[in-house]
Amino acid sequence: MKTPSSALIASIAACALTLAAQTARAQTQPAAEDEPDTVILSDTLHYDDVNKTSTFTGNVLLTRGAMTLRGDKLVTREDAQGNQFGTATAANGKIVTIRQENPEKFETLIATGLQADYVGTSGDITLTGQATVTRQICGKSFDNVRGARIIYHQKSGTYEAFGGQNSAAIGGRVRSLAQPQSRIDQAIAQCKAQKSGRP
Repeated sequence: MKTPSSALIASIAACALTLAAQTARAQTQPAAEDEPDTVILSDTLHYDDVNKTSTFTGNVLLTRGAMTLRGDKLVTREDAQGNQFGTATAANGKIVTIRQENPEKFETLIATGLQADYVGTSGDITLTGQATVTRQICGKSFDNVRGARIIYHQKSGTYEAFGGQNSAAIGGRVRSLAQPQSRIDQAIAQCKAQKSGRP
C-alpha cells in the first residue's frame, strides 16, 4: 500500500533521525549554503567520538527548516562505512512527533509513535507503538494511517502497516483513511482563497 502522505512523512522521519548525527560532526564539514541549519535542543548531550554516537536526552527538539522532531531521547550512530542509524523515543506516556509544514500546499504532515527508528543500510524507517501518519490541509485532517507499527521502505517508495497489541487503532487493527485527490485539491483551493482574503 502506498500513499503520498505516508511516503512524505516517512521521508521526513528519515531526515530527522539522520540529521542529528550530521549535526554532531558538522564542525569538520562545511554546510552547503542553500541547506537550512539543523538545531537540536535538549537537556543533555553526550557525544562519543570513538563509537560515533550522539545521545540527546530531555525535551529533545530537532528543527531543520519547516521540519521538527520532538521526543524524550534521540540516539544516533554511524558505522565504519558511514551508514547512519537513529532512534527517537518517548517516555511516560508521551509520543515522538515528527512534523513537516508545506506552506505552498497549506499542508502539514505529522507522524507519531512511541519510537521512531532509521536504518541507513536499508533506508527503512519504522514507527513503533501507537503509530500514526496524518496529512492535514489548512488544519483539517485528510489522510490518516493508524497501527501498532508502520514501516516505510525508502528505496522502493512503499510502506507497510501492522496491527497488534499496541495499535493506535481500535481493536489492535490497522486503520487507513484516504481522501480522493479531488477533495484535497478543493481544500487547498479554499484555503488559498481564505488566506488571500477572497470570498
